[in-house]
Order: sequence, then structure tokens, then C-alpha cells
Amino acid sequence: MTVTITTSISLTSRATSTKVAQAAAHGLPLTYKPITSAPRVSCLLVQRGLNHQRQFSSTPATQLKPKQWFPPPVNAPKIEYAAPAWPHPVYTEEQMANITIAHREAKVWQDKLAIGLMRLARWGMDKVTGYTERSIHVDENGVLQKPRGWLVMDERKWLIRIVFLESVAGVPGMVGGMLRHLHSLRRLKRDNGWIETLLEEAYNERMHLLTFLKLAEPGWFMKMLIIGAQGVFFNGMFISYLLSPRTCHRFVGYLEEEAVYTYSRIIKEIEAGNLPKWSDPKFQIPDIAVHYWRMPEGKRTMRDLMLYVRADEAKHREVNHTLGNLEQDGDPNPFISTYKDNTKPHPGKGIDGMKQTGWEREEVI
Repeated sequence: MTVTITTSISLTSRATSTKVAQAAAHGLPLTYKPITSAPRVSCLLVQRGLNHQRQFSSTPATQLKPKQWFPPPVNAPKIEYAAPAWPHPVYTEEQMANITIAHREAKVWQDKLAIGLMRLARWGMDKVTGYTERSIHVDENGVLQKPRGWLVMDERKWLIRIVFLESVAGVPGMVGGMLRHLHSLRRLKRDNGWIETLLEEAYNERMHLLTFLKLAEPGWFMKMLIIGAQGVFFNGMFISYLLSPRTCHRFVGYLEEEAVYTYSRIIKEIEAGNLPKWSDPKFQIPDIAVHYWRMPEGKRTMRDLMLYVRADEAKHREVNHTLGNLEQDGDPNPFISTYKDNTKPHPGKGIDGMKQTGWEREEVI
């Protein structure tokens, strides 16, 4: 017996998916009979198995390319799986729920300069991504209401902001780690553990980006903005870190404060039902997120994903505010150090016992 499927430009219909699933379950061969008026790319997409349509995209559906972002390698038959370079620590639900919005007061002129630069960067990011405090909401009758005007934060606008944010968030850690690596080689001195933490931060931010790219493919305009922003931000961070690494860490700490605020707002919007597509129990988060954060069964909703990402951003906030309090050339990295007195709290890689605005030098050194 052979199952014949008639395909058209609508490749993700429920009927087609049902036939494919039934045939696969019974081991039946499939033949595809395209409708003559449908474009040839439709049959090509079905034959390649790419019948999964992205839920949201900043590119019109007619421009989506028949490819999978970051597909597995096709010329590595001996490789089954490449594990993450830095395995992610396991977070508990209680630990993630304890994350709060926090702000460190600017005490010295470097702090004031850092927060001023952060506010300038935040203003530019808001303009580029069309951010607003307005959102769709559920009224007292349970009806979804959308404010007048096009500028409103729905699922698509949030993804645009997140992708742009995460595309530049991985720059500071890489710049700091690279410069400290070269500094260590050039001066023939130890770095005392800073390089690893900074590179791990950059890696973690990149994993955030890869996760959200599974939900939306940026259009050409967004790609151009990302290229421009990365060029400006990288060179700015490069020069700034050479001049004052302490100010750069404080700047990143303030930037991470804004990231925690952003993800906290998204979580509240989901809980309030203002983002119905993400509140839908049938909505599936990418597999890359499940494997990276080692998310348990039953805790794999979009809200759970945002809790994990927010916890990561809160950790970066703590790390950079702490590093900004230390002597940049001689102090060891407190987040990987072994302490003499284990009865007192001290920094670590996880988020248990985390200090939201960083540790003071006298507490850890």
C-alpha cells in the first residue's frame, strides 16, 4: 500500500501532517503528487521534510528560505552529537523565582559614566526595535484587547527585540576575554581565572541567540542592523576595555539590569495572558533550549524558557558588577576560587545565594 499526498503551497495543513504521521507509524511509503498550479518549491520542501513553519518571523512568509538555521553537519557521519563547551548549571524553580529587578547605585564617576552610556545604548535599542511600554492585554471579561496604533508589544515585536539584544550581548564577554588572554600572553603573567568566566558569559549569550533564532528568522533589514550594531559595539568595547576595564564591567552590569527587566516584563505578560501564542500549552520551545538548560519534563513552556534566560542575565549582572569592584590586574576571579572559610557565603557559578547587585571587594578578596 502506498500513501499519496497531494501538495500545494500550504504545506503545514493538519490533513497533510496527519497523513505523513500515519504513514510513518505503519512504515508505508510516501509519494507526493503536486498540484500543477502550485510552485515547485512546495514539493521540494515536503520531500526534504521541512514542513515546519516558524511561528513568528521578521521576514514575510513568502521570503522564508527552504532551509533550517544551524542545521546539523551533513558531512560528519561518525559524529552523533557535539556537547556544549560549557555545560549549563542546573537551576531549580525556586532559585529562578527568586530573581528580582535590582539596581546598583552609581557611587563614583566611572559608575556615572557607565550608566550614562548604558542609557544611551538603551535609547538606541528601543528606537531600533520599536520598543514601547504598551502591550495587548486581557480585559475584565477575558477578551484580548489591542491598543490603537501599530506600536504595541506582541510576540513578533518581542522576538525582534530579543534577537537584536542577544546578538550584541555576547560581545562584551568575548572582548574582555580576548584582551585579557592577549594581556596574559604579552606580559607572561597569569590571569587568575577571569578569562574563562568572560568567555563562558559570551558563550551563554550566544546560546540565547541560537535558541530564539529557532523561533524567528530575521529579515534582511534586521541582519543589516545587527552587522552595523556589532561593528560599532565591538570596536567601542575594544577601545573602552583597553582604557578602563572597570568601567566596562560596570556598563555591562547596568546593561544586564535592563535585560532582567525586559525578561521580567515578558514573564508577567505571559502570565497575564497578554501573549496568547506563547501562553498556548501546545506551543513548543526549541529542542536546543531543552538540551542546553536541561529542562525537566512538564517545565518546557515559553514562560519556563524566559525564566531560565532571565536567571542567566541576572547571573551576568552579578558577575560584572562584582568584577567592576575588584582590582583589575591582580585580584583573582571570585566565581571560580576556592575559599578558606566555607561557613560564609561566597560567589559561585550557580544562582543559589546570588547577590543581585554584585559582591563588594572586601566580601570576597
